[in-house]
Amino acid sequence: MKNIKTNITSILSLFTSFSTLLCCALPALLVTLGMGAVVAGLVSDLPFLRTLSLYKEWTFSFATLLIAFNFWLVYRKKSLDDACEIPENGEESTCETTSRWSKKILWISAILLFIGFFMAFLALPLTRYLES
Repeated sequence: MKNIKTNITSILSLFTSFSTLLCCALPALLVTLGMGAVVAGLVSDLPFLRTLSLYKEWTFSFATLLIAFNFWLVYRKKSLDDACEIPENGEESTCETTSRWSKKILWISAILLFIGFFMAFLALPLTRYLES
């Protein structure tokens, strides 16, 4: 049951961090590369991108809370990690495989969140400041 909670939170944190990447980092990157028309087309075809951008503070807050909760679930006391059964043949158990993948997904989510945060709250305001 504990692994199910960790896996669900891992997947949820990945999707929320991916949404922060879609709302802020991807459009900023495309505009920087001179593809403003692509961004306009994306926003017209996928109107939820505009909603995510309008409420980016809430989007980032929710994603950060989910990722922080996931870090707590994955990296809490070592005694919980010892709950994995060690197979007799020396191979990796299902529990260990799940734990390893949860950690990978968690770190990918955290990196995506950081990239989105950088683009939304640091890079874009800096470019606006430099233009004026």
